[in-house]
Amino acid sequence: MNADTTRPRTRLWRRLAGHQNRTLWFWAFVGPFALGLIAFTYVPLGWSVYLSFFDAHNTVSPTDFVGFGNYTSMLKNDAFTDSLWTFVVFTAFIVPTTYLLSLSLALMVNRVRRAQAFFRSVFFLPAACSYVVAALIWKMSIFNGVRFGLANTVLGWFGADQTAWLSTTDPPWYWLVIVTVRLWLQAGFYMILFLAGLQRISPTLYEAAAVDGARPGWQVLRHITLPQLRATSVAVVLLLVINAFQAFDEFYNLLSDSRGYPPYARPPLVYLYYTALGQGQNLGLGSAGAVLLALIIAVVTIGQARWFGLGRKED
Repeated sequence: MNADTTRPRTRLWRRLAGHQNRTLWFWAFVGPFALGLIAFTYVPLGWSVYLSFFDAHNTVSPTDFVGFGNYTSMLKNDAFTDSLWTFVVFTAFIVPTTYLLSLSLALMVNRVRRAQAFFRSVFFLPAACSYVVAALIWKMSIFNGVRFGLANTVLGWFGADQTAWLSTTDPPWYWLVIVTVRLWLQAGFYMILFLAGLQRISPTLYEAAAVDGARPGWQVLRHITLPQLRATSVAVVLLLVINAFQAFDEFYNLLSDSRGYPPYARPPLVYLYYTALGQGQNLGLGSAGAVLLALIIAVVTIGQARWFGLGRKED
């Protein structure tokens, strides 16, 4: 082969491979993950948006174009709007309780001088547990409706009657079960975020506060610690709200049984699951609801970020 024809090929290969084959190694490691992300995330998302404009009953390749008909039907559906109210109630419970518990754990662990790594690992360990497994433990062992459940056993020691925790709607005791399992699962994760923020605070700030006469405790927490944790707090609240929108596993595994899912406490993802994969298998309507839910999450997240001034330069 002529040397004049091999030189351009060699130069092209060197440009594609980069200096010391760095570009080649980059794509060798990142390429499979990028292909998997495109194939299993972006393609299904795009196809879901496509299905939302069609009448897709029991099919993923519809031909009957309905435009925004699925969207209007979903917005007029009382069951879908009720699921959004379920999310609002769940968020009102889980966001402040998780925030306060995780911050309290971080403050306590940060003050520990010995075995801090042990306590950090112990509190973080539930975050590695499956939501399905935790929900089944809560349902079958702790909040079982019979007298052998742990909660009813403890109440029996004080002479209280048995409580059907997951089927009692007046009062709605099922919220106690749902909130506590989510609280146990995620408090350790957000504790790590707060702990990282606490360890970034300069000790000189606390020394200066002590010199100025600030009393340790609430004054230092209010005027030094919480202002320094502002960025971390905003990130934690945003993540908590987004995760609340995506609640599915604990609701479905706690409340559903052989008879199906009860009409109460249906978050958006549970309702969309039954819409798209239930008896009707209306994939077009379910896809439209999923797109609406994604838009709501985006609007709420952007609104929160703007409200808290996320990314704004501090004075």
